[in-house]
Amino acid sequence: MSERRARPAAKSSAAKGSRRPAWRRALTPPSAPPRTEAPGAEPPAPETAEPPSIVQAALYRDGVRVSSPATLADTFRELREQPSGMAWIGLARPTESELLSLAAEFDLHPLSVEDAMEAHQRPKLERYGDTLFVVLRAARYLDAPEEVDFGELHVFVGPDFVITVRHGAAPDLSAVRHRMEKAPELLSLGPEAVLYAILDAVVDGYAPVVSGVQNDIDEIETEVFRGDPEVSRRIYELSREMVEFQRATRPLVGMLHSLMAGFAKYGTDEELQRYLRDVADHVTHTSERVDGFRQALTDILTVNATLVTQQQNAEMRALAEAGFEQNEEIKKISSWAAILFAPTLVGTVYGMNFDHMPELHWGFGYPFAILLMAAVCIGLYVIFKRRDWL
Repeated sequence: MSERRARPAAKSSAAKGSRRPAWRRALTPPSAPPRTEAPGAEPPAPETAEPPSIVQAALYRDGVRVSSPATLADTFRELREQPSGMAWIGLARPTESELLSLAAEFDLHPLSVEDAMEAHQRPKLERYGDTLFVVLRAARYLDAPEEVDFGELHVFVGPDFVITVRHGAAPDLSAVRHRMEKAPELLSLGPEAVLYAILDAVVDGYAPVVSGVQNDIDEIETEVFRGDPEVSRRIYELSREMVEFQRATRPLVGMLHSLMAGFAKYGTDEELQRYLRDVADHVTHTSERVDGFRQALTDILTVNATLVTQQQNAEMRALAEAGFEQNEEIKKISSWAAILFAPTLVGTVYGMNFDHMPELHWGFGYPFAILLMAAVCIGLYVIFKRRDWL
């Protein structure tokens, strides 16, 4: 039995129903049973097996911070003492025991707790009774390595609490908290206002990523037409990042439209309606830009492959022409070598020191040898010339 269920005196169903405004009904099903129990029970505060990894925890009343507990146990205790308050708990890579203590205190669904433990979830929105579970994929652009870093954020939104479980460096929720604390009239609208502020922060964080990717694509186009051999790898890596970016933004469009569809049904506060519509417009624009980036990278990859093929064909043609020219030169050299070899062969034969050789003591022997050499050379020249070797 959770500690939150042991607070009937301070939070009876009648009192709870009387102070629930329209904005709170937006995320609470009408048939959700009130969390009450027989008075008198006072179970001990939950204990964590390991030191808590709380980034920041605070209790708010009417949009103003009234307490900043240091541990989860203190947060639970002070929230029980503040029946009209709201707890905003931020965790970064929490331990299993911390999540289990949160689940026991706030009646979190086991499936949502399991997702928050394992992380690596797709963006989604699920309702479990009077608790809304939201998974978001934040992104930030790293200038030095020129790459996109993705983080994961799990948000539990209940009637009087908001729990954020962050996996990764992004987003910076402390800025969201400071901004909301400077606008108490907005923070006083409750946990749903915090959820929308977180959604806005995540979506606004996409803008620098879009600008950084646009610059990368411009640089890649220049490198493609400059013939940079490493551009193919860069196109592939950026395409992979755009696939991840698309997986982060595309489901978020449907999630926001799902929340917007419940405006009339749950009577969402008009201020939050305007807030959510603005966030939906931004994420739709971002999603369209990401789709355009993927198409642009596909086209650039095609152009790069065409340019590489043309370059390879030009190199092969140049090699073929060089080989042809080299072959022609070899034929010329071989032809002249054969022509020059013929008289050398005749002269070598007649240069032998034998006493009994034909024409050796013949008076016309020398002219005959000269004519024979000339005839052989002329004959070889005519043959090679007809074959275009010379």
